[in-house]
Amino acid sequence: MNETERPTDSRAGATWLPINRCLPPPRDGRPVLVVVVDTEEEFNWSAPFDPASTSVANIAEQGRAQAVFDAHGVVPTYVVDYPVATDPVAVALLGAFARAGRCEIGAHLHPWVNPPDDGIRPITPAMSYPANLAPEQERAKLAALTGAIEASFGTAPVVYKAGRYGIGPATPALLASLGYRVDVSVVPHTDFSADGGPDFRGAPEGPVELASGVVELPLSVHFVGAMARLGPRLHPRLAGRAAARLRLAGMAARLGLLERLRLSPEGHSLADMLRQTRAALAAGTRVFMLTYHSSALLPGATSYVRDAAERDAFVATIDAYLRFFLDLAGGRASTAARLAEELAAL
Repeated sequence: MNETERPTDSRAGATWLPINRCLPPPRDGRPVLVVVVDTEEEFNWSAPFDPASTSVANIAEQGRAQAVFDAHGVVPTYVVDYPVATDPVAVALLGAFARAGRCEIGAHLHPWVNPPDDGIRPITPAMSYPANLAPEQERAKLAALTGAIEASFGTAPVVYKAGRYGIGPATPALLASLGYRVDVSVVPHTDFSADGGPDFRGAPEGPVELASGVVELPLSVHFVGAMARLGPRLHPRLAGRAAARLRLAGMAARLGLLERLRLSPEGHSLADMLRQTRAALAAGTRVFMLTYHSSALLPGATSYVRDAAERDAFVATIDAYLRFFLDLAGGRASTAARLAEELAAL
């Protein structure tokens, strides 16, 4: 995976997120779903970060999932990084979707393939997180990406997702200064600090308005099982070094006691996604975010989809989940930008 989690303890994290207020649920009371696609070059997630690895062949495959979104009336947000935003073929395909109102375009910063190039090699895991750059570097790279997206797609992006979820204390104000209104980088109940990434333990599960005025829409990460309510306190202990050696987290999941699930077809079955959503709905959650990486649609580009049959099953999982959420669960779909505007006005 493109993330590294360290064994966790019970400390609350994400205290650097300056929050104005927690946002209320949608006024109509219906559950609402946002789809965000990390739209990026394909690369080996287990290999060193390579500035020369900029192939975006996977973009040609995006029509497969887009057809499913169209059938359900879902408008996804493709958060694109610099190689995608500057590739003529990728821009032509995604731009056609955007002009037809079939998608929205946001920004996704992978600093190792985004100018300006500082020339530092090798790129360490810690420096792959945008917020670990010097403030002037983070600003320069995000400004370059924002300009490239506006030049290619004709509209400045207002939704941002940090590469590797790497936001930090300075990021919200930086986003506001560049015209961004929404961030979708926070992964609740998750700690990426093993290689220098953010610690999101303690971050809210639901939408919040940050002190900068930017609306934070977190990824959907929820606990399921008989002990789900104790998840924020208990799961870090189960994933700690000593407990990890005993595989206590896996044992708790198999026994139906406690499991942490992210709303994504990557590494999660349809049954997992339905269990997560049903448990979250029962707990009062009304805002959901489905995420995956664009490279998952190119067979062999990730471990999630190794061949055409797995690619078709991946797309079918998205289709079945949307049918469940919109039809059986009585939900509705929105975009990250529209939902943030709706909730901020309440």
